[in-house]
Amino acid sequence: MGRTRIKICGIRTRADLTAAVWAGADAVGLNFVPSSPRFIEPDAAAELVRRAPALVTTVAVVAGMDEAGVRRLLESCPVNLVQLHGDEPPELAAALPVPVIRAIRFDAATIRDAISMWSAAANVAALLIDGSAGGAGVSFRWADLEQRAGRPEELTIPIIVAGGLTPDTVGEAVRTLYPYGVDVASGVESSRGVKDAERIKAFCNAVRAADHEIYHD
Repeated sequence: MGRTRIKICGIRTRADLTAAVWAGADAVGLNFVPSSPRFIEPDAAAELVRRAPALVTTVAVVAGMDEAGVRRLLESCPVNLVQLHGDEPPELAAALPVPVIRAIRFDAATIRDAISMWSAAANVAALLIDGSAGGAGVSFRWADLEQRAGRPEELTIPIIVAGGLTPDTVGEAVRTLYPYGVDVASGVESSRGVKDAERIKAFCNAVRAADHEIYHD
């Protein structure tokens, strides 16, 4: 692969977007889950999508939203991808007009079957393995993912690792798993829901340093 893709999730302001872009993020996540401290209204999110550079992927994070709701969201906020974080069925992913990232909470007893099912689902472009239902900053043992499901680079679908990642821990996650990508929200915040530009920069630098160690040393 040569490098690990980086997604900064929970972007809410122009300053957040600028910090992520200048730090080298490949994707930014816009959270449309009303209960989240990172929630953003569709109109505000649409403005950020319009300002995102052409080669930065925009992702709508939703949970518990039906097909009609997602389609309405996409009409007002035309993102590149939708990330499903609730109990949505594979049929919803297949019905959407943009590719889907499916979030899966890590459970050693079920992770292999979950990866197998969603890898075969139509319109699912990648799987995001999280330590919680999303956004809680809960990590899991990365070696357990490899033991239960195999190394991410050996699977048939790109794997994005999330959950408790910070500038201090993401390098180890990259060196352990060689994932397609990493995702962070709380790990680059100064307080709950408030992004910190220096932590975003440090996170991206840590990923790049790990990549260099893996692929170039």
